[in-house]
Amino acid sequence: MFSNIGWGEMMILLVAALVILGPERLPEAMRWTGRTLRQVRDYATGATAQLKQEMGPEFDELRKPLEQLNELRGMNPRAMVTKHLLDGDDSFLTGKFDKPLTAGNSANSGYSMPEPQKPLERNERPPVDPDAT
Repeated sequence: MFSNIGWGEMMILLVAALVILGPERLPEAMRWTGRTLRQVRDYATGATAQLKQEMGPEFDELRKPLEQLNELRGMNPRAMVTKHLLDGDDSFLTGKFDKPLTAGNSANSGYSMPEPQKPLERNERPPVDPDAT
């Protein structure tokens, strides 16, 4: 439920709640929030179980398109190539393509990285390339 909230955000929320509610009312507010979330989760679990019981095997057929949709959400070009062309074995793609191209490992590729340019001095004009303009 809170998968997108990290520990830093949780601490900020806790400090904000402490400032807003004060130390006297904060423990009771946290207990109320915990009870409410637990109750909502129990309602959702009960509704799912009841729906599953009433629909029987049709419930699984209803879930299949949703599972396929969730699988497509996680698909990116690399995962697609790995799944369809390499049967899930991505050892071919790891290693060689994950390393950044540097002057040390570019000898085999025939390409060398250009040297980084030094920053311009104060009031120094950048070089002009007449072919680019």
